[in-house]
Amino acid sequence: MNPGVVYAVGAYVVWGLFPLYFKLLERIPATQILAHRMVWSAMLVLGMLLALRRWSWLRLLRERPALVARFAASALLLSCNWLIYIWSVTHDHVVEASLGYYINPLMNVALGTLLLREKLRPAQWIAVAVAGVGVAWMAFGIGHVPWLALGLAVSFSGYSLMRKVAPLGSLEGLALETVLQLPLALLYLAWTSRAGDNAFGLGTWDLKLLLMASGPVTAIPLLMFAAGARRITFSLLGILQYLTPTLLLLLGLLLYHEPFDAHKATGFALVWAGIALFLGEGLLRMRARAATP
Repeated sequence: MNPGVVYAVGAYVVWGLFPLYFKLLERIPATQILAHRMVWSAMLVLGMLLALRRWSWLRLLRERPALVARFAASALLLSCNWLIYIWSVTHDHVVEASLGYYINPLMNVALGTLLLREKLRPAQWIAVAVAGVGVAWMAFGIGHVPWLALGLAVSFSGYSLMRKVAPLGSLEGLALETVLQLPLALLYLAWTSRAGDNAFGLGTWDLKLLLMASGPVTAIPLLMFAAGARRITFSLLGILQYLTPTLLLLLGLLLYHEPFDAHKATGFALVWAGIALFLGEGLLRMRARAATP
């Protein structure tokens, strides 16, 4: 199997199980959880670079300073995605978050065809259209503009595209992103400490360890995702991403008992029909190609 597929599937499964972790922190403001994700992720990634002695990429930054601006943009998109996701989970909107990640792969496919000139076959266009109808059906059933879902979809689709075309490796790129996030996160946490509202300083050791765990919880799937994004097509990356919202939806329904009516069930069925068609067409073509002498 293409190792890029393995990396991408691993990242999407971990992201789909994220509510199990963030629900443990639901009494902490989402902005503080975000800041801790930035700080501890940066500490972990920089420690990995130090252990591996991988600093040659810094020469590329000196030669191409515009890369810093590009990664600053991807870091901003990633921060927005993290904040919206944390707020959604800690405020009982896991199902709506899953809708955002159902929309996101469709945006990935659209960006892949429009900007990266990746071509879809007729059956793949039909599959994307069926999944798109399912997403539109679910959005219509909410009864209002799904701002949380759209925010998640737009921010992560943009981030995915930027990492797909990034010239740095997965570890080096994440290191640069987290280092760019780090000063703002430290300033914000210092401000909360001065105001007497820092959950890390006031919490028990259990809480401190949970917040420190946000480093590996955040960095490991991002490294897997970045490694996968560089090895497979952007369109395939988008289709595999349906794993995350499916797991989110199941957690929201079965574990957190969020509302889910027949309207949403119909949209869910349409989305999976589109995914099955897209993947089935790809498998058939692979078998036909393997059977050709």
